[in-house]
Amino acid sequence: MGDYQHVSHTFEPVFDKNSKILILGSFPSVKSREQEFYYGHPMNRFWRMLSSVLKKEIPSDSLRKREFLLENHIALWDVIDSCDIIGSSDSSIKNVVPTDLSRILAISPISHIYVNGKTAKKLYDRYSESVTGLKAICLPSTSPANAMFSLEKLIEEWKVIIEPLGDNYRDCF
Repeated sequence: MGDYQHVSHTFEPVFDKNSKILILGSFPSVKSREQEFYYGHPMNRFWRMLSSVLKKEIPSDSLRKREFLLENHIALWDVIDSCDIIGSSDSSIKNVVPTDLSRILAISPISHIYVNGKTAKKLYDRYSESVTGLKAICLPSTSPANAMFSLEKLIEEWKVIIEPLGDNYRDCF
């Protein structure tokens, strides 16, 4: 399986003063760390799912993905700032240092926090909820390792993010 490495998050969160919801992953995969942006593994279904939920074109590169998130009032980050991890294995994560979510919450009117998968939920509950004062809503992981959920099923489950985004998204239901 490999050896543990101590790894730090190397790219910034995506947010601005108009972000209404925050989506948190656990920690970037090896591919995401290589690309210096979120959900970089080609088999991860995050961008396809989010584009389908919002009825928008799938953004093609990191710059367009950042614009896509901001245009749709979505903040994106991870629960973990640094940890010991084997490759991209969430189940191997230990020695966690959480991210400082107050950076986003001080600027953005975040009404809902969603976590991408059970590991992100467990980590958020343990390290971040007491700081934010907001309960996180756990949505099924978009990781290719989550074979129980087809893309169609992911899209259905993730539609809950539409309501807090406001009236401009009513046609997405």
